[in-house]
Amino acid sequence: MTALFLAILVLSVLLLAYYRIPLLISIAILAGLTFAFTELRHFYEIPAWFRWSFGIITVSLGGFAIKGLRRLFISNRLFSVYRKVMPKLSSTEREALEAGTVWWDGELFSGKPRWRRLLRQPAPALTGREQKFIDGPVEELCLMLDDWEICDKYRDLPEPVWQFILDNRFFGMIIPEQYGGLEFSAQANSAVVLKLASRNVTAAVTVMVPNSLGPGELLLHYGTEEQKDYYLPRLASGEEIPCFALTSPLAGSDAGSMPDTGIVCKQEVDGEEVLGLKLTWNKRYITLAPVATLLGLAFRAYDPDGLLGDEPDLGITCALIPANTEGVEIGNRHMPVGAEFMNGPTRGKDVFVPMDRVIGGQERLGQGWRMLMQSLAAGRAISLPSLGVAGGKMASMLTGAYSRIRTQFDVPIGYFGGIEEPLARIGGRTYRMDAARLLTLIALDQGEQPGVLSAINKYQLTEGNRQCIIDAMDVHGGKGIIQGPNNYLAHGYQALPIAITVEGANILTRSLIIFGQGAIRAHPCLLQEMRAVTGIANSQARRDFDNALFTHIGYSLSNMVRSLLLGLTGSRMTPSPVRGPHARYFRQLSRMSSAFAFLADSVLVLLGGKFKFKEKLSGRLADVLIHLYMGSAILKRFEDEGRPSADLPLLHWAMEDSLYRIQQGLLGVIQNFPVPLLGGLARLLVFPLGLPYAGPSDKTVKAVAAILLSENESRERLTEGVFISDRDDATGRVNKAFHLVLEAQPAERAIKNALKKTVNFVNYEGLVRRATESGVITEEQATTVRLAQQASAQVIAVDDFPREHIERFKHMSTPSDETETASEEAEERAG
Repeated sequence: MTALFLAILVLSVLLLAYYRIPLLISIAILAGLTFAFTELRHFYEIPAWFRWSFGIITVSLGGFAIKGLRRLFISNRLFSVYRKVMPKLSSTEREALEAGTVWWDGELFSGKPRWRRLLRQPAPALTGREQKFIDGPVEELCLMLDDWEICDKYRDLPEPVWQFILDNRFFGMIIPEQYGGLEFSAQANSAVVLKLASRNVTAAVTVMVPNSLGPGELLLHYGTEEQKDYYLPRLASGEEIPCFALTSPLAGSDAGSMPDTGIVCKQEVDGEEVLGLKLTWNKRYITLAPVATLLGLAFRAYDPDGLLGDEPDLGITCALIPANTEGVEIGNRHMPVGAEFMNGPTRGKDVFVPMDRVIGGQERLGQGWRMLMQSLAAGRAISLPSLGVAGGKMASMLTGAYSRIRTQFDVPIGYFGGIEEPLARIGGRTYRMDAARLLTLIALDQGEQPGVLSAINKYQLTEGNRQCIIDAMDVHGGKGIIQGPNNYLAHGYQALPIAITVEGANILTRSLIIFGQGAIRAHPCLLQEMRAVTGIANSQARRDFDNALFTHIGYSLSNMVRSLLLGLTGSRMTPSPVRGPHARYFRQLSRMSSAFAFLADSVLVLLGGKFKFKEKLSGRLADVLIHLYMGSAILKRFEDEGRPSADLPLLHWAMEDSLYRIQQGLLGVIQNFPVPLLGGLARLLVFPLGLPYAGPSDKTVKAVAAILLSENESRERLTEGVFISDRDDATGRVNKAFHLVLEAQPAERAIKNALKKTVNFVNYEGLVRRATESGVITEEQATTVRLAQQASAQVIAVDDFPREHIERFKHMSTPSDETETASEEAEERAG
């Protein structure tokens, strides 16, 4: 009986914490139970300690409900401690943290995501006008692109391609129709980039950059009306080609420390004294710079002579500079690996521009970093993720087809277990990547600017593409490593580091930004606590801190209890918003969300301001947050597409892999807990019955590989949105051979059964003739087999070139005077 009463007592308290019953209601419930058990003692033998325990807990909670009392004894004392230990944030860090909005990431940090809220979000959809553009000009542009010629012959887009892009206003996708732009949604913007990237990365990057972080985006949000009226129509029509110069040799990922300067001064222009800025900069890696007519520039503005006020350091500022302005150096090219989009340096020394060149005018001086952070969502959530998804979709389509076309030991290589594994990874990752892309685009089109989620997309979708292409290269073997027009993987493989590196290198994004920014920005209470203790220490600040602190404590205790109870019950205590084979994944993600929130709070409390320098811990927590979001996106996609049962293998692979990665991330945090003893306790709370996830099963792997190895609706959904060539080019030949091989399969099986030999592109003529003569197959089937084997031979073939073509520069061992001069100039600049 003692154990029973103790269990009732503990369970009552745990359930109140689990369901997050508000404090006053919890007090009322406990008071009612205390009264009830006190009265029931007349009829039942209820121990006094049991009744007193309920009473003591009720009174204690009542003390916490009296705000004046708890401030006096707890929060006011902690307020002073927090002010001392809170890490000092630079202005650029603060602006980055406060940029953007919080969306589904806030639900994941809460530990109790509201799944119905997610499922109520609209399904992705394009308007008729947007779809017409993709089916028309985008399709036509893809047909004009030859990847080999662009990358290895022209080393640029051919002139007709450039003109087609400008004529069809590809550079104006984000610009409103009133300025002559296309005014496309984020979903349409992404769809255009994805389709182009599936054909040629150079064209995709050329189109995406003007529609990403740059002059157009900044003018839309921050430009003066005069600037918008003048520049936006010119940008939309292609009359102006923009670039944006941010990165310098001394400021890459740490763009806030840029050494480029703008000095406020006055200068005589056309006989009049004009207030402006004298700019000096040295930028590199600037896409479209070699052909740009309008240079967007980020620099730090200074006012040493006090022409604008008493503040000498005005902060980072953005301005627009016509490329033909005197003193602007622009035109040289960098050579990015695997792609030939225009990219190069730009420099200037003491270049004067009037104050109206500042984006937003003089009042926007010093607001550049905030402007850039607010606008970064486009590049991180649209452009680069679209490139990544395009790579995954093409890897799925082409590697699956090649694995069915290519045979070894008289068996298609895709049927080998060792090949099924990379095929499943390619298909499963692509399904997951596309789900995350689509969900984030929905947020953008609703006006959200999800800074944390866009960082997750940038990191995970470019990293996922890298893994897909590496797996594709492994499956293709020698076919993938010989360059030439027949190689449809090489340029994409070579270009992988570009997306990995730009707009926040992936190492930095994972180890610092995703959780480091997310913990503060998306946490239910942490940002409010920081604002309270870093501001003026007045009574209002103390009240704000008290409210945030005790809300934080409530969340932490609730998440600890939820982690334990969900772990003990296999997540059965939490409801799923749906029924079916995927319902359990909603429950598992709820459990892992609680565990993540509990461990994140524990680590932050134990480390305080030191957490800023614990990048490995931050990276592991980022991995967990990433896959919580990926899992959410996967489930939303499955619902949006009408729960197609044929896609269940993809769903299972993606979810099982994400849950396993979440588990391993949490385990890594526990194993490296700031206080090892507490780490052991945390493991018991988070994984009370052991580690529950093992990753995708062999059965799931085989089922996903089967989707890629045949023509079916799941494969079509998986690769939807890419350019599918039916021409006599590298990818077109694969698509043709894949279809023919599948069509010829019954006839080839009949030949093998009758003649006891497997058909291949060496022996097919004799076998087909014998089979036809003996009546094993019809003439129509014979034609199909011949065509399939001929097409297969074309796909398997690799390129070779005359030696003189490859060795044409062999005897040019002595650099020309021009080359020597260029080399010396480069060394001087580097020095």
